[in-house]
Amino acid sequence: MADTRGSPRDHHPRSGYGHKAAFPMSILRPAPVLLALLLGMLPAFGGSPTVERGPQRSRPAVAEDGTQAQVIVKYRRGSALMQAPSAASAQPTRPQHAAHLGQRLGLPMQDGRVLGERTQALRGQGLSSSALAAKLRLQDDVEWAVVDERRTISAAPNDPLYAANASTSPAVGQWYLRAPDAAVTSAAKPVVSSINAEAAWAITPGSAGVTVAVLDTGVRDDHPDFTRADGTSKLWPGYDFISSTSTAGDGGGRDADASDPGDWTTTGQCGSGTTASNSSWHGTQTAGLVGAATDNHIGMASVGRNTMVLPVRVLGKCGGSDSDIIAAMYWAAGLAIPGDTTAPVNPHPAQVISMSLGKSGSCPASYTDVFNALEAAKVTVVVAAGNSNGLAVEAPANCTHALAVAGVRHIGSKVGYSSIGPQVAIAAPAGNCVNTSGACLYPILTTTNQGTTTPSSNGYSDSSNISVGTSFSTPIVAGTVALMLAVDPTLTPAAIAAKLKSTARPFPTSGAGNDSTTGLPVAACKAPSSTEQLECYCTTSTCGAGLLDAGAAVAAVVPPVAPPTATISVSNSSPTAGTVVTLSASASTANGGRAIAGYQWQISSGGAAAAFSGATNGASATLLTSAAGSVVVSLTVTDSAGATGSSSSTISVQAAQVVTPVTPGSSGGGGGGAMSPVWVALLGLAAWALRRTRPA
Repeated sequence: MADTRGSPRDHHPRSGYGHKAAFPMSILRPAPVLLALLLGMLPAFGGSPTVERGPQRSRPAVAEDGTQAQVIVKYRRGSALMQAPSAASAQPTRPQHAAHLGQRLGLPMQDGRVLGERTQALRGQGLSSSALAAKLRLQDDVEWAVVDERRTISAAPNDPLYAANASTSPAVGQWYLRAPDAAVTSAAKPVVSSINAEAAWAITPGSAGVTVAVLDTGVRDDHPDFTRADGTSKLWPGYDFISSTSTAGDGGGRDADASDPGDWTTTGQCGSGTTASNSSWHGTQTAGLVGAATDNHIGMASVGRNTMVLPVRVLGKCGGSDSDIIAAMYWAAGLAIPGDTTAPVNPHPAQVISMSLGKSGSCPASYTDVFNALEAAKVTVVVAAGNSNGLAVEAPANCTHALAVAGVRHIGSKVGYSSIGPQVAIAAPAGNCVNTSGACLYPILTTTNQGTTTPSSNGYSDSSNISVGTSFSTPIVAGTVALMLAVDPTLTPAAIAAKLKSTARPFPTSGAGNDSTTGLPVAACKAPSSTEQLECYCTTSTCGAGLLDAGAAVAAVVPPVAPPTATISVSNSSPTAGTVVTLSASASTANGGRAIAGYQWQISSGGAAAAFSGATNGASATLLTSAAGSVVVSLTVTDSAGATGSSSSTISVQAAQVVTPVTPGSSGGGGGGAMSPVWVALLGLAAWALRRTRPA
């Protein structure tokens, strides 16, 4: 259903991006010196959160066993092995030749499953699978040999809250991370805005060498989903940059404790007429989307999986000040804070900064220098566009070098509360409820705390304790950027933005139905003005380049693997005609973890002087020379991914020497004289040979 003014489900307090507040938007404006916090969360409806278990991190790669080898091998048609009886059968063509190959290589080997007319599995001892495959590829009988690798379930994590499950809340699970165009409930419209994270995880599970700084309310570091299965933390020690003790709410000013004490407020605390609010635990929620422990059999999955999170506290009661936020941006990036020597050096500089905060208005001049400095330091700053119900992008998302993120519904249209404008780079799921009553259908599930004021038990936001807003679109994009950097750490912020845009999926132009307020079909979003726009079809001038596709974005930055290198070794490069020359490709190499899977030899020129004797598709070949001339031999190797590389070598065949006999009794000069010593020796040798062959 479309947004309605009567339904609070897709609205968000304009004053900020992070609270779950139950008070009117019209009285939530903070003091001018404060950046409001509430970028992402709508009022909480229908009760407190319940503790739920969530998905985990993917299984790390297992190191190769150096003593037990498992390979799959295919033999050449007509090869000696395929003509010989196998160890298991007297039939000559059954491909079970462990005994023959083991004897040849001097290795204990066993036959495995027959996989084809000339293909079988083999097991060996005393070496790794890759080493055995390499040895087998050098055998003339072998067409190819590859490691018999172990495959696992696809990149989907085992965290219990990840998948759709009618017994959990929300029933759609983490719909926003899965592949698009998959309806997650029978009554729901197809989900088209999901980011396809599994395709990205199939390329990389993220890297602990990449850090995302979350500038927010701090993080509840005691939440179990910030601890890996091995007991190590997903969080770096952060810093609290809130200088005002009344804003901090923790009894002090700036310090090294970035934990969130709660940002609850009393009536009038944030300005005349403001109502009391419960703690939002906003930083815990945004941090969970970036880097909650994943594939650990509890709780939720995060976009960044192995990515590390650096909590930096800049928002407290009623928001946070520009001066604290700007100082924190420098510090998070590992840069010196101009004119400030009080903050310690950050030992874990972030490559990405996620900021789900903002306020209406143009970009303040105070942010110009810090954004320029972070751009020069190759730090990508992802900022929420804001929750102003379709008004202009808010600050600092509208600053130069900020990567601004708008919010979309599950069906891909702009969610009612999201801000829009030409400064937006990309759109990502922000959560929406669709319905005007009952439990929210499409919230963003993430880590949170259950305390209404001070910390209580930890849990997850659900269909009643909802999390929606561009606050949550932002860490989803930040986590995707972290995956991109895990693949290519050299990426600049400009290159990252370009890849995100070029791989984005197009915005849908239908499927939203009618606007429940006007009864008219949902229209395309217009340029922002002073009039609010609720649900509308995004355009590239209002919501960015398109819908975030994490899988495509990560795939787009995978460095290309260089083709294999073909190297020819020649036993004799200047043979005499009639000589046999041995050619070897054993020094050829593959790249990117691939293996050489095929060889092809040919004579490029000079075929009148030489010809191959035997197979031309093995790791070695035999060349029989026959006449003087220049012979160019070419080798093409193919790796296990099908890429090819070629090289050639020139062999100069020399003419065979012909000895002209000299007439006995004559000299070499043509005159008479004694027989030369050479002829004496030759005649003696011939006489001896005749005596040896004369019949008895």
